[in-house]
Amino acid sequence: MSKMSKAQKLEELLIKSVIPDLDERLDEIFEEIADNKEASEDAKEEIDELREFKADLQDVLNDIQSGDIEEDECKELIDDILEAQKGDEEDFGFKEE
Repeated sequence: MSKMSKAQKLEELLIKSVIPDLDERLDEIFEEIADNKEASEDAKEEIDELREFKADLQDVLNDIQSGDIEEDECKELIDDILEAQKGDEEDFGFKEE
């Protein structure tokens, strides 16, 4: 079994963990909205943020799949994700650029 590259590790994290978590969170928000029959500003904002975040992650995945990402960049992202997952999950540890 060869050692996984950072890119492969990141790809697996995103596909198996981070993106499903985002989707789950989106589902929860949509359920809340359905129950309340309306979307609060907060809910709308969070949906936008999550969708944007997911789009960013898709871009990262595309870069990984096209081999267009540096190992050290992958390592940083992995560290950010793991940090976020064990801590406060609100913002997944991604800094607003």
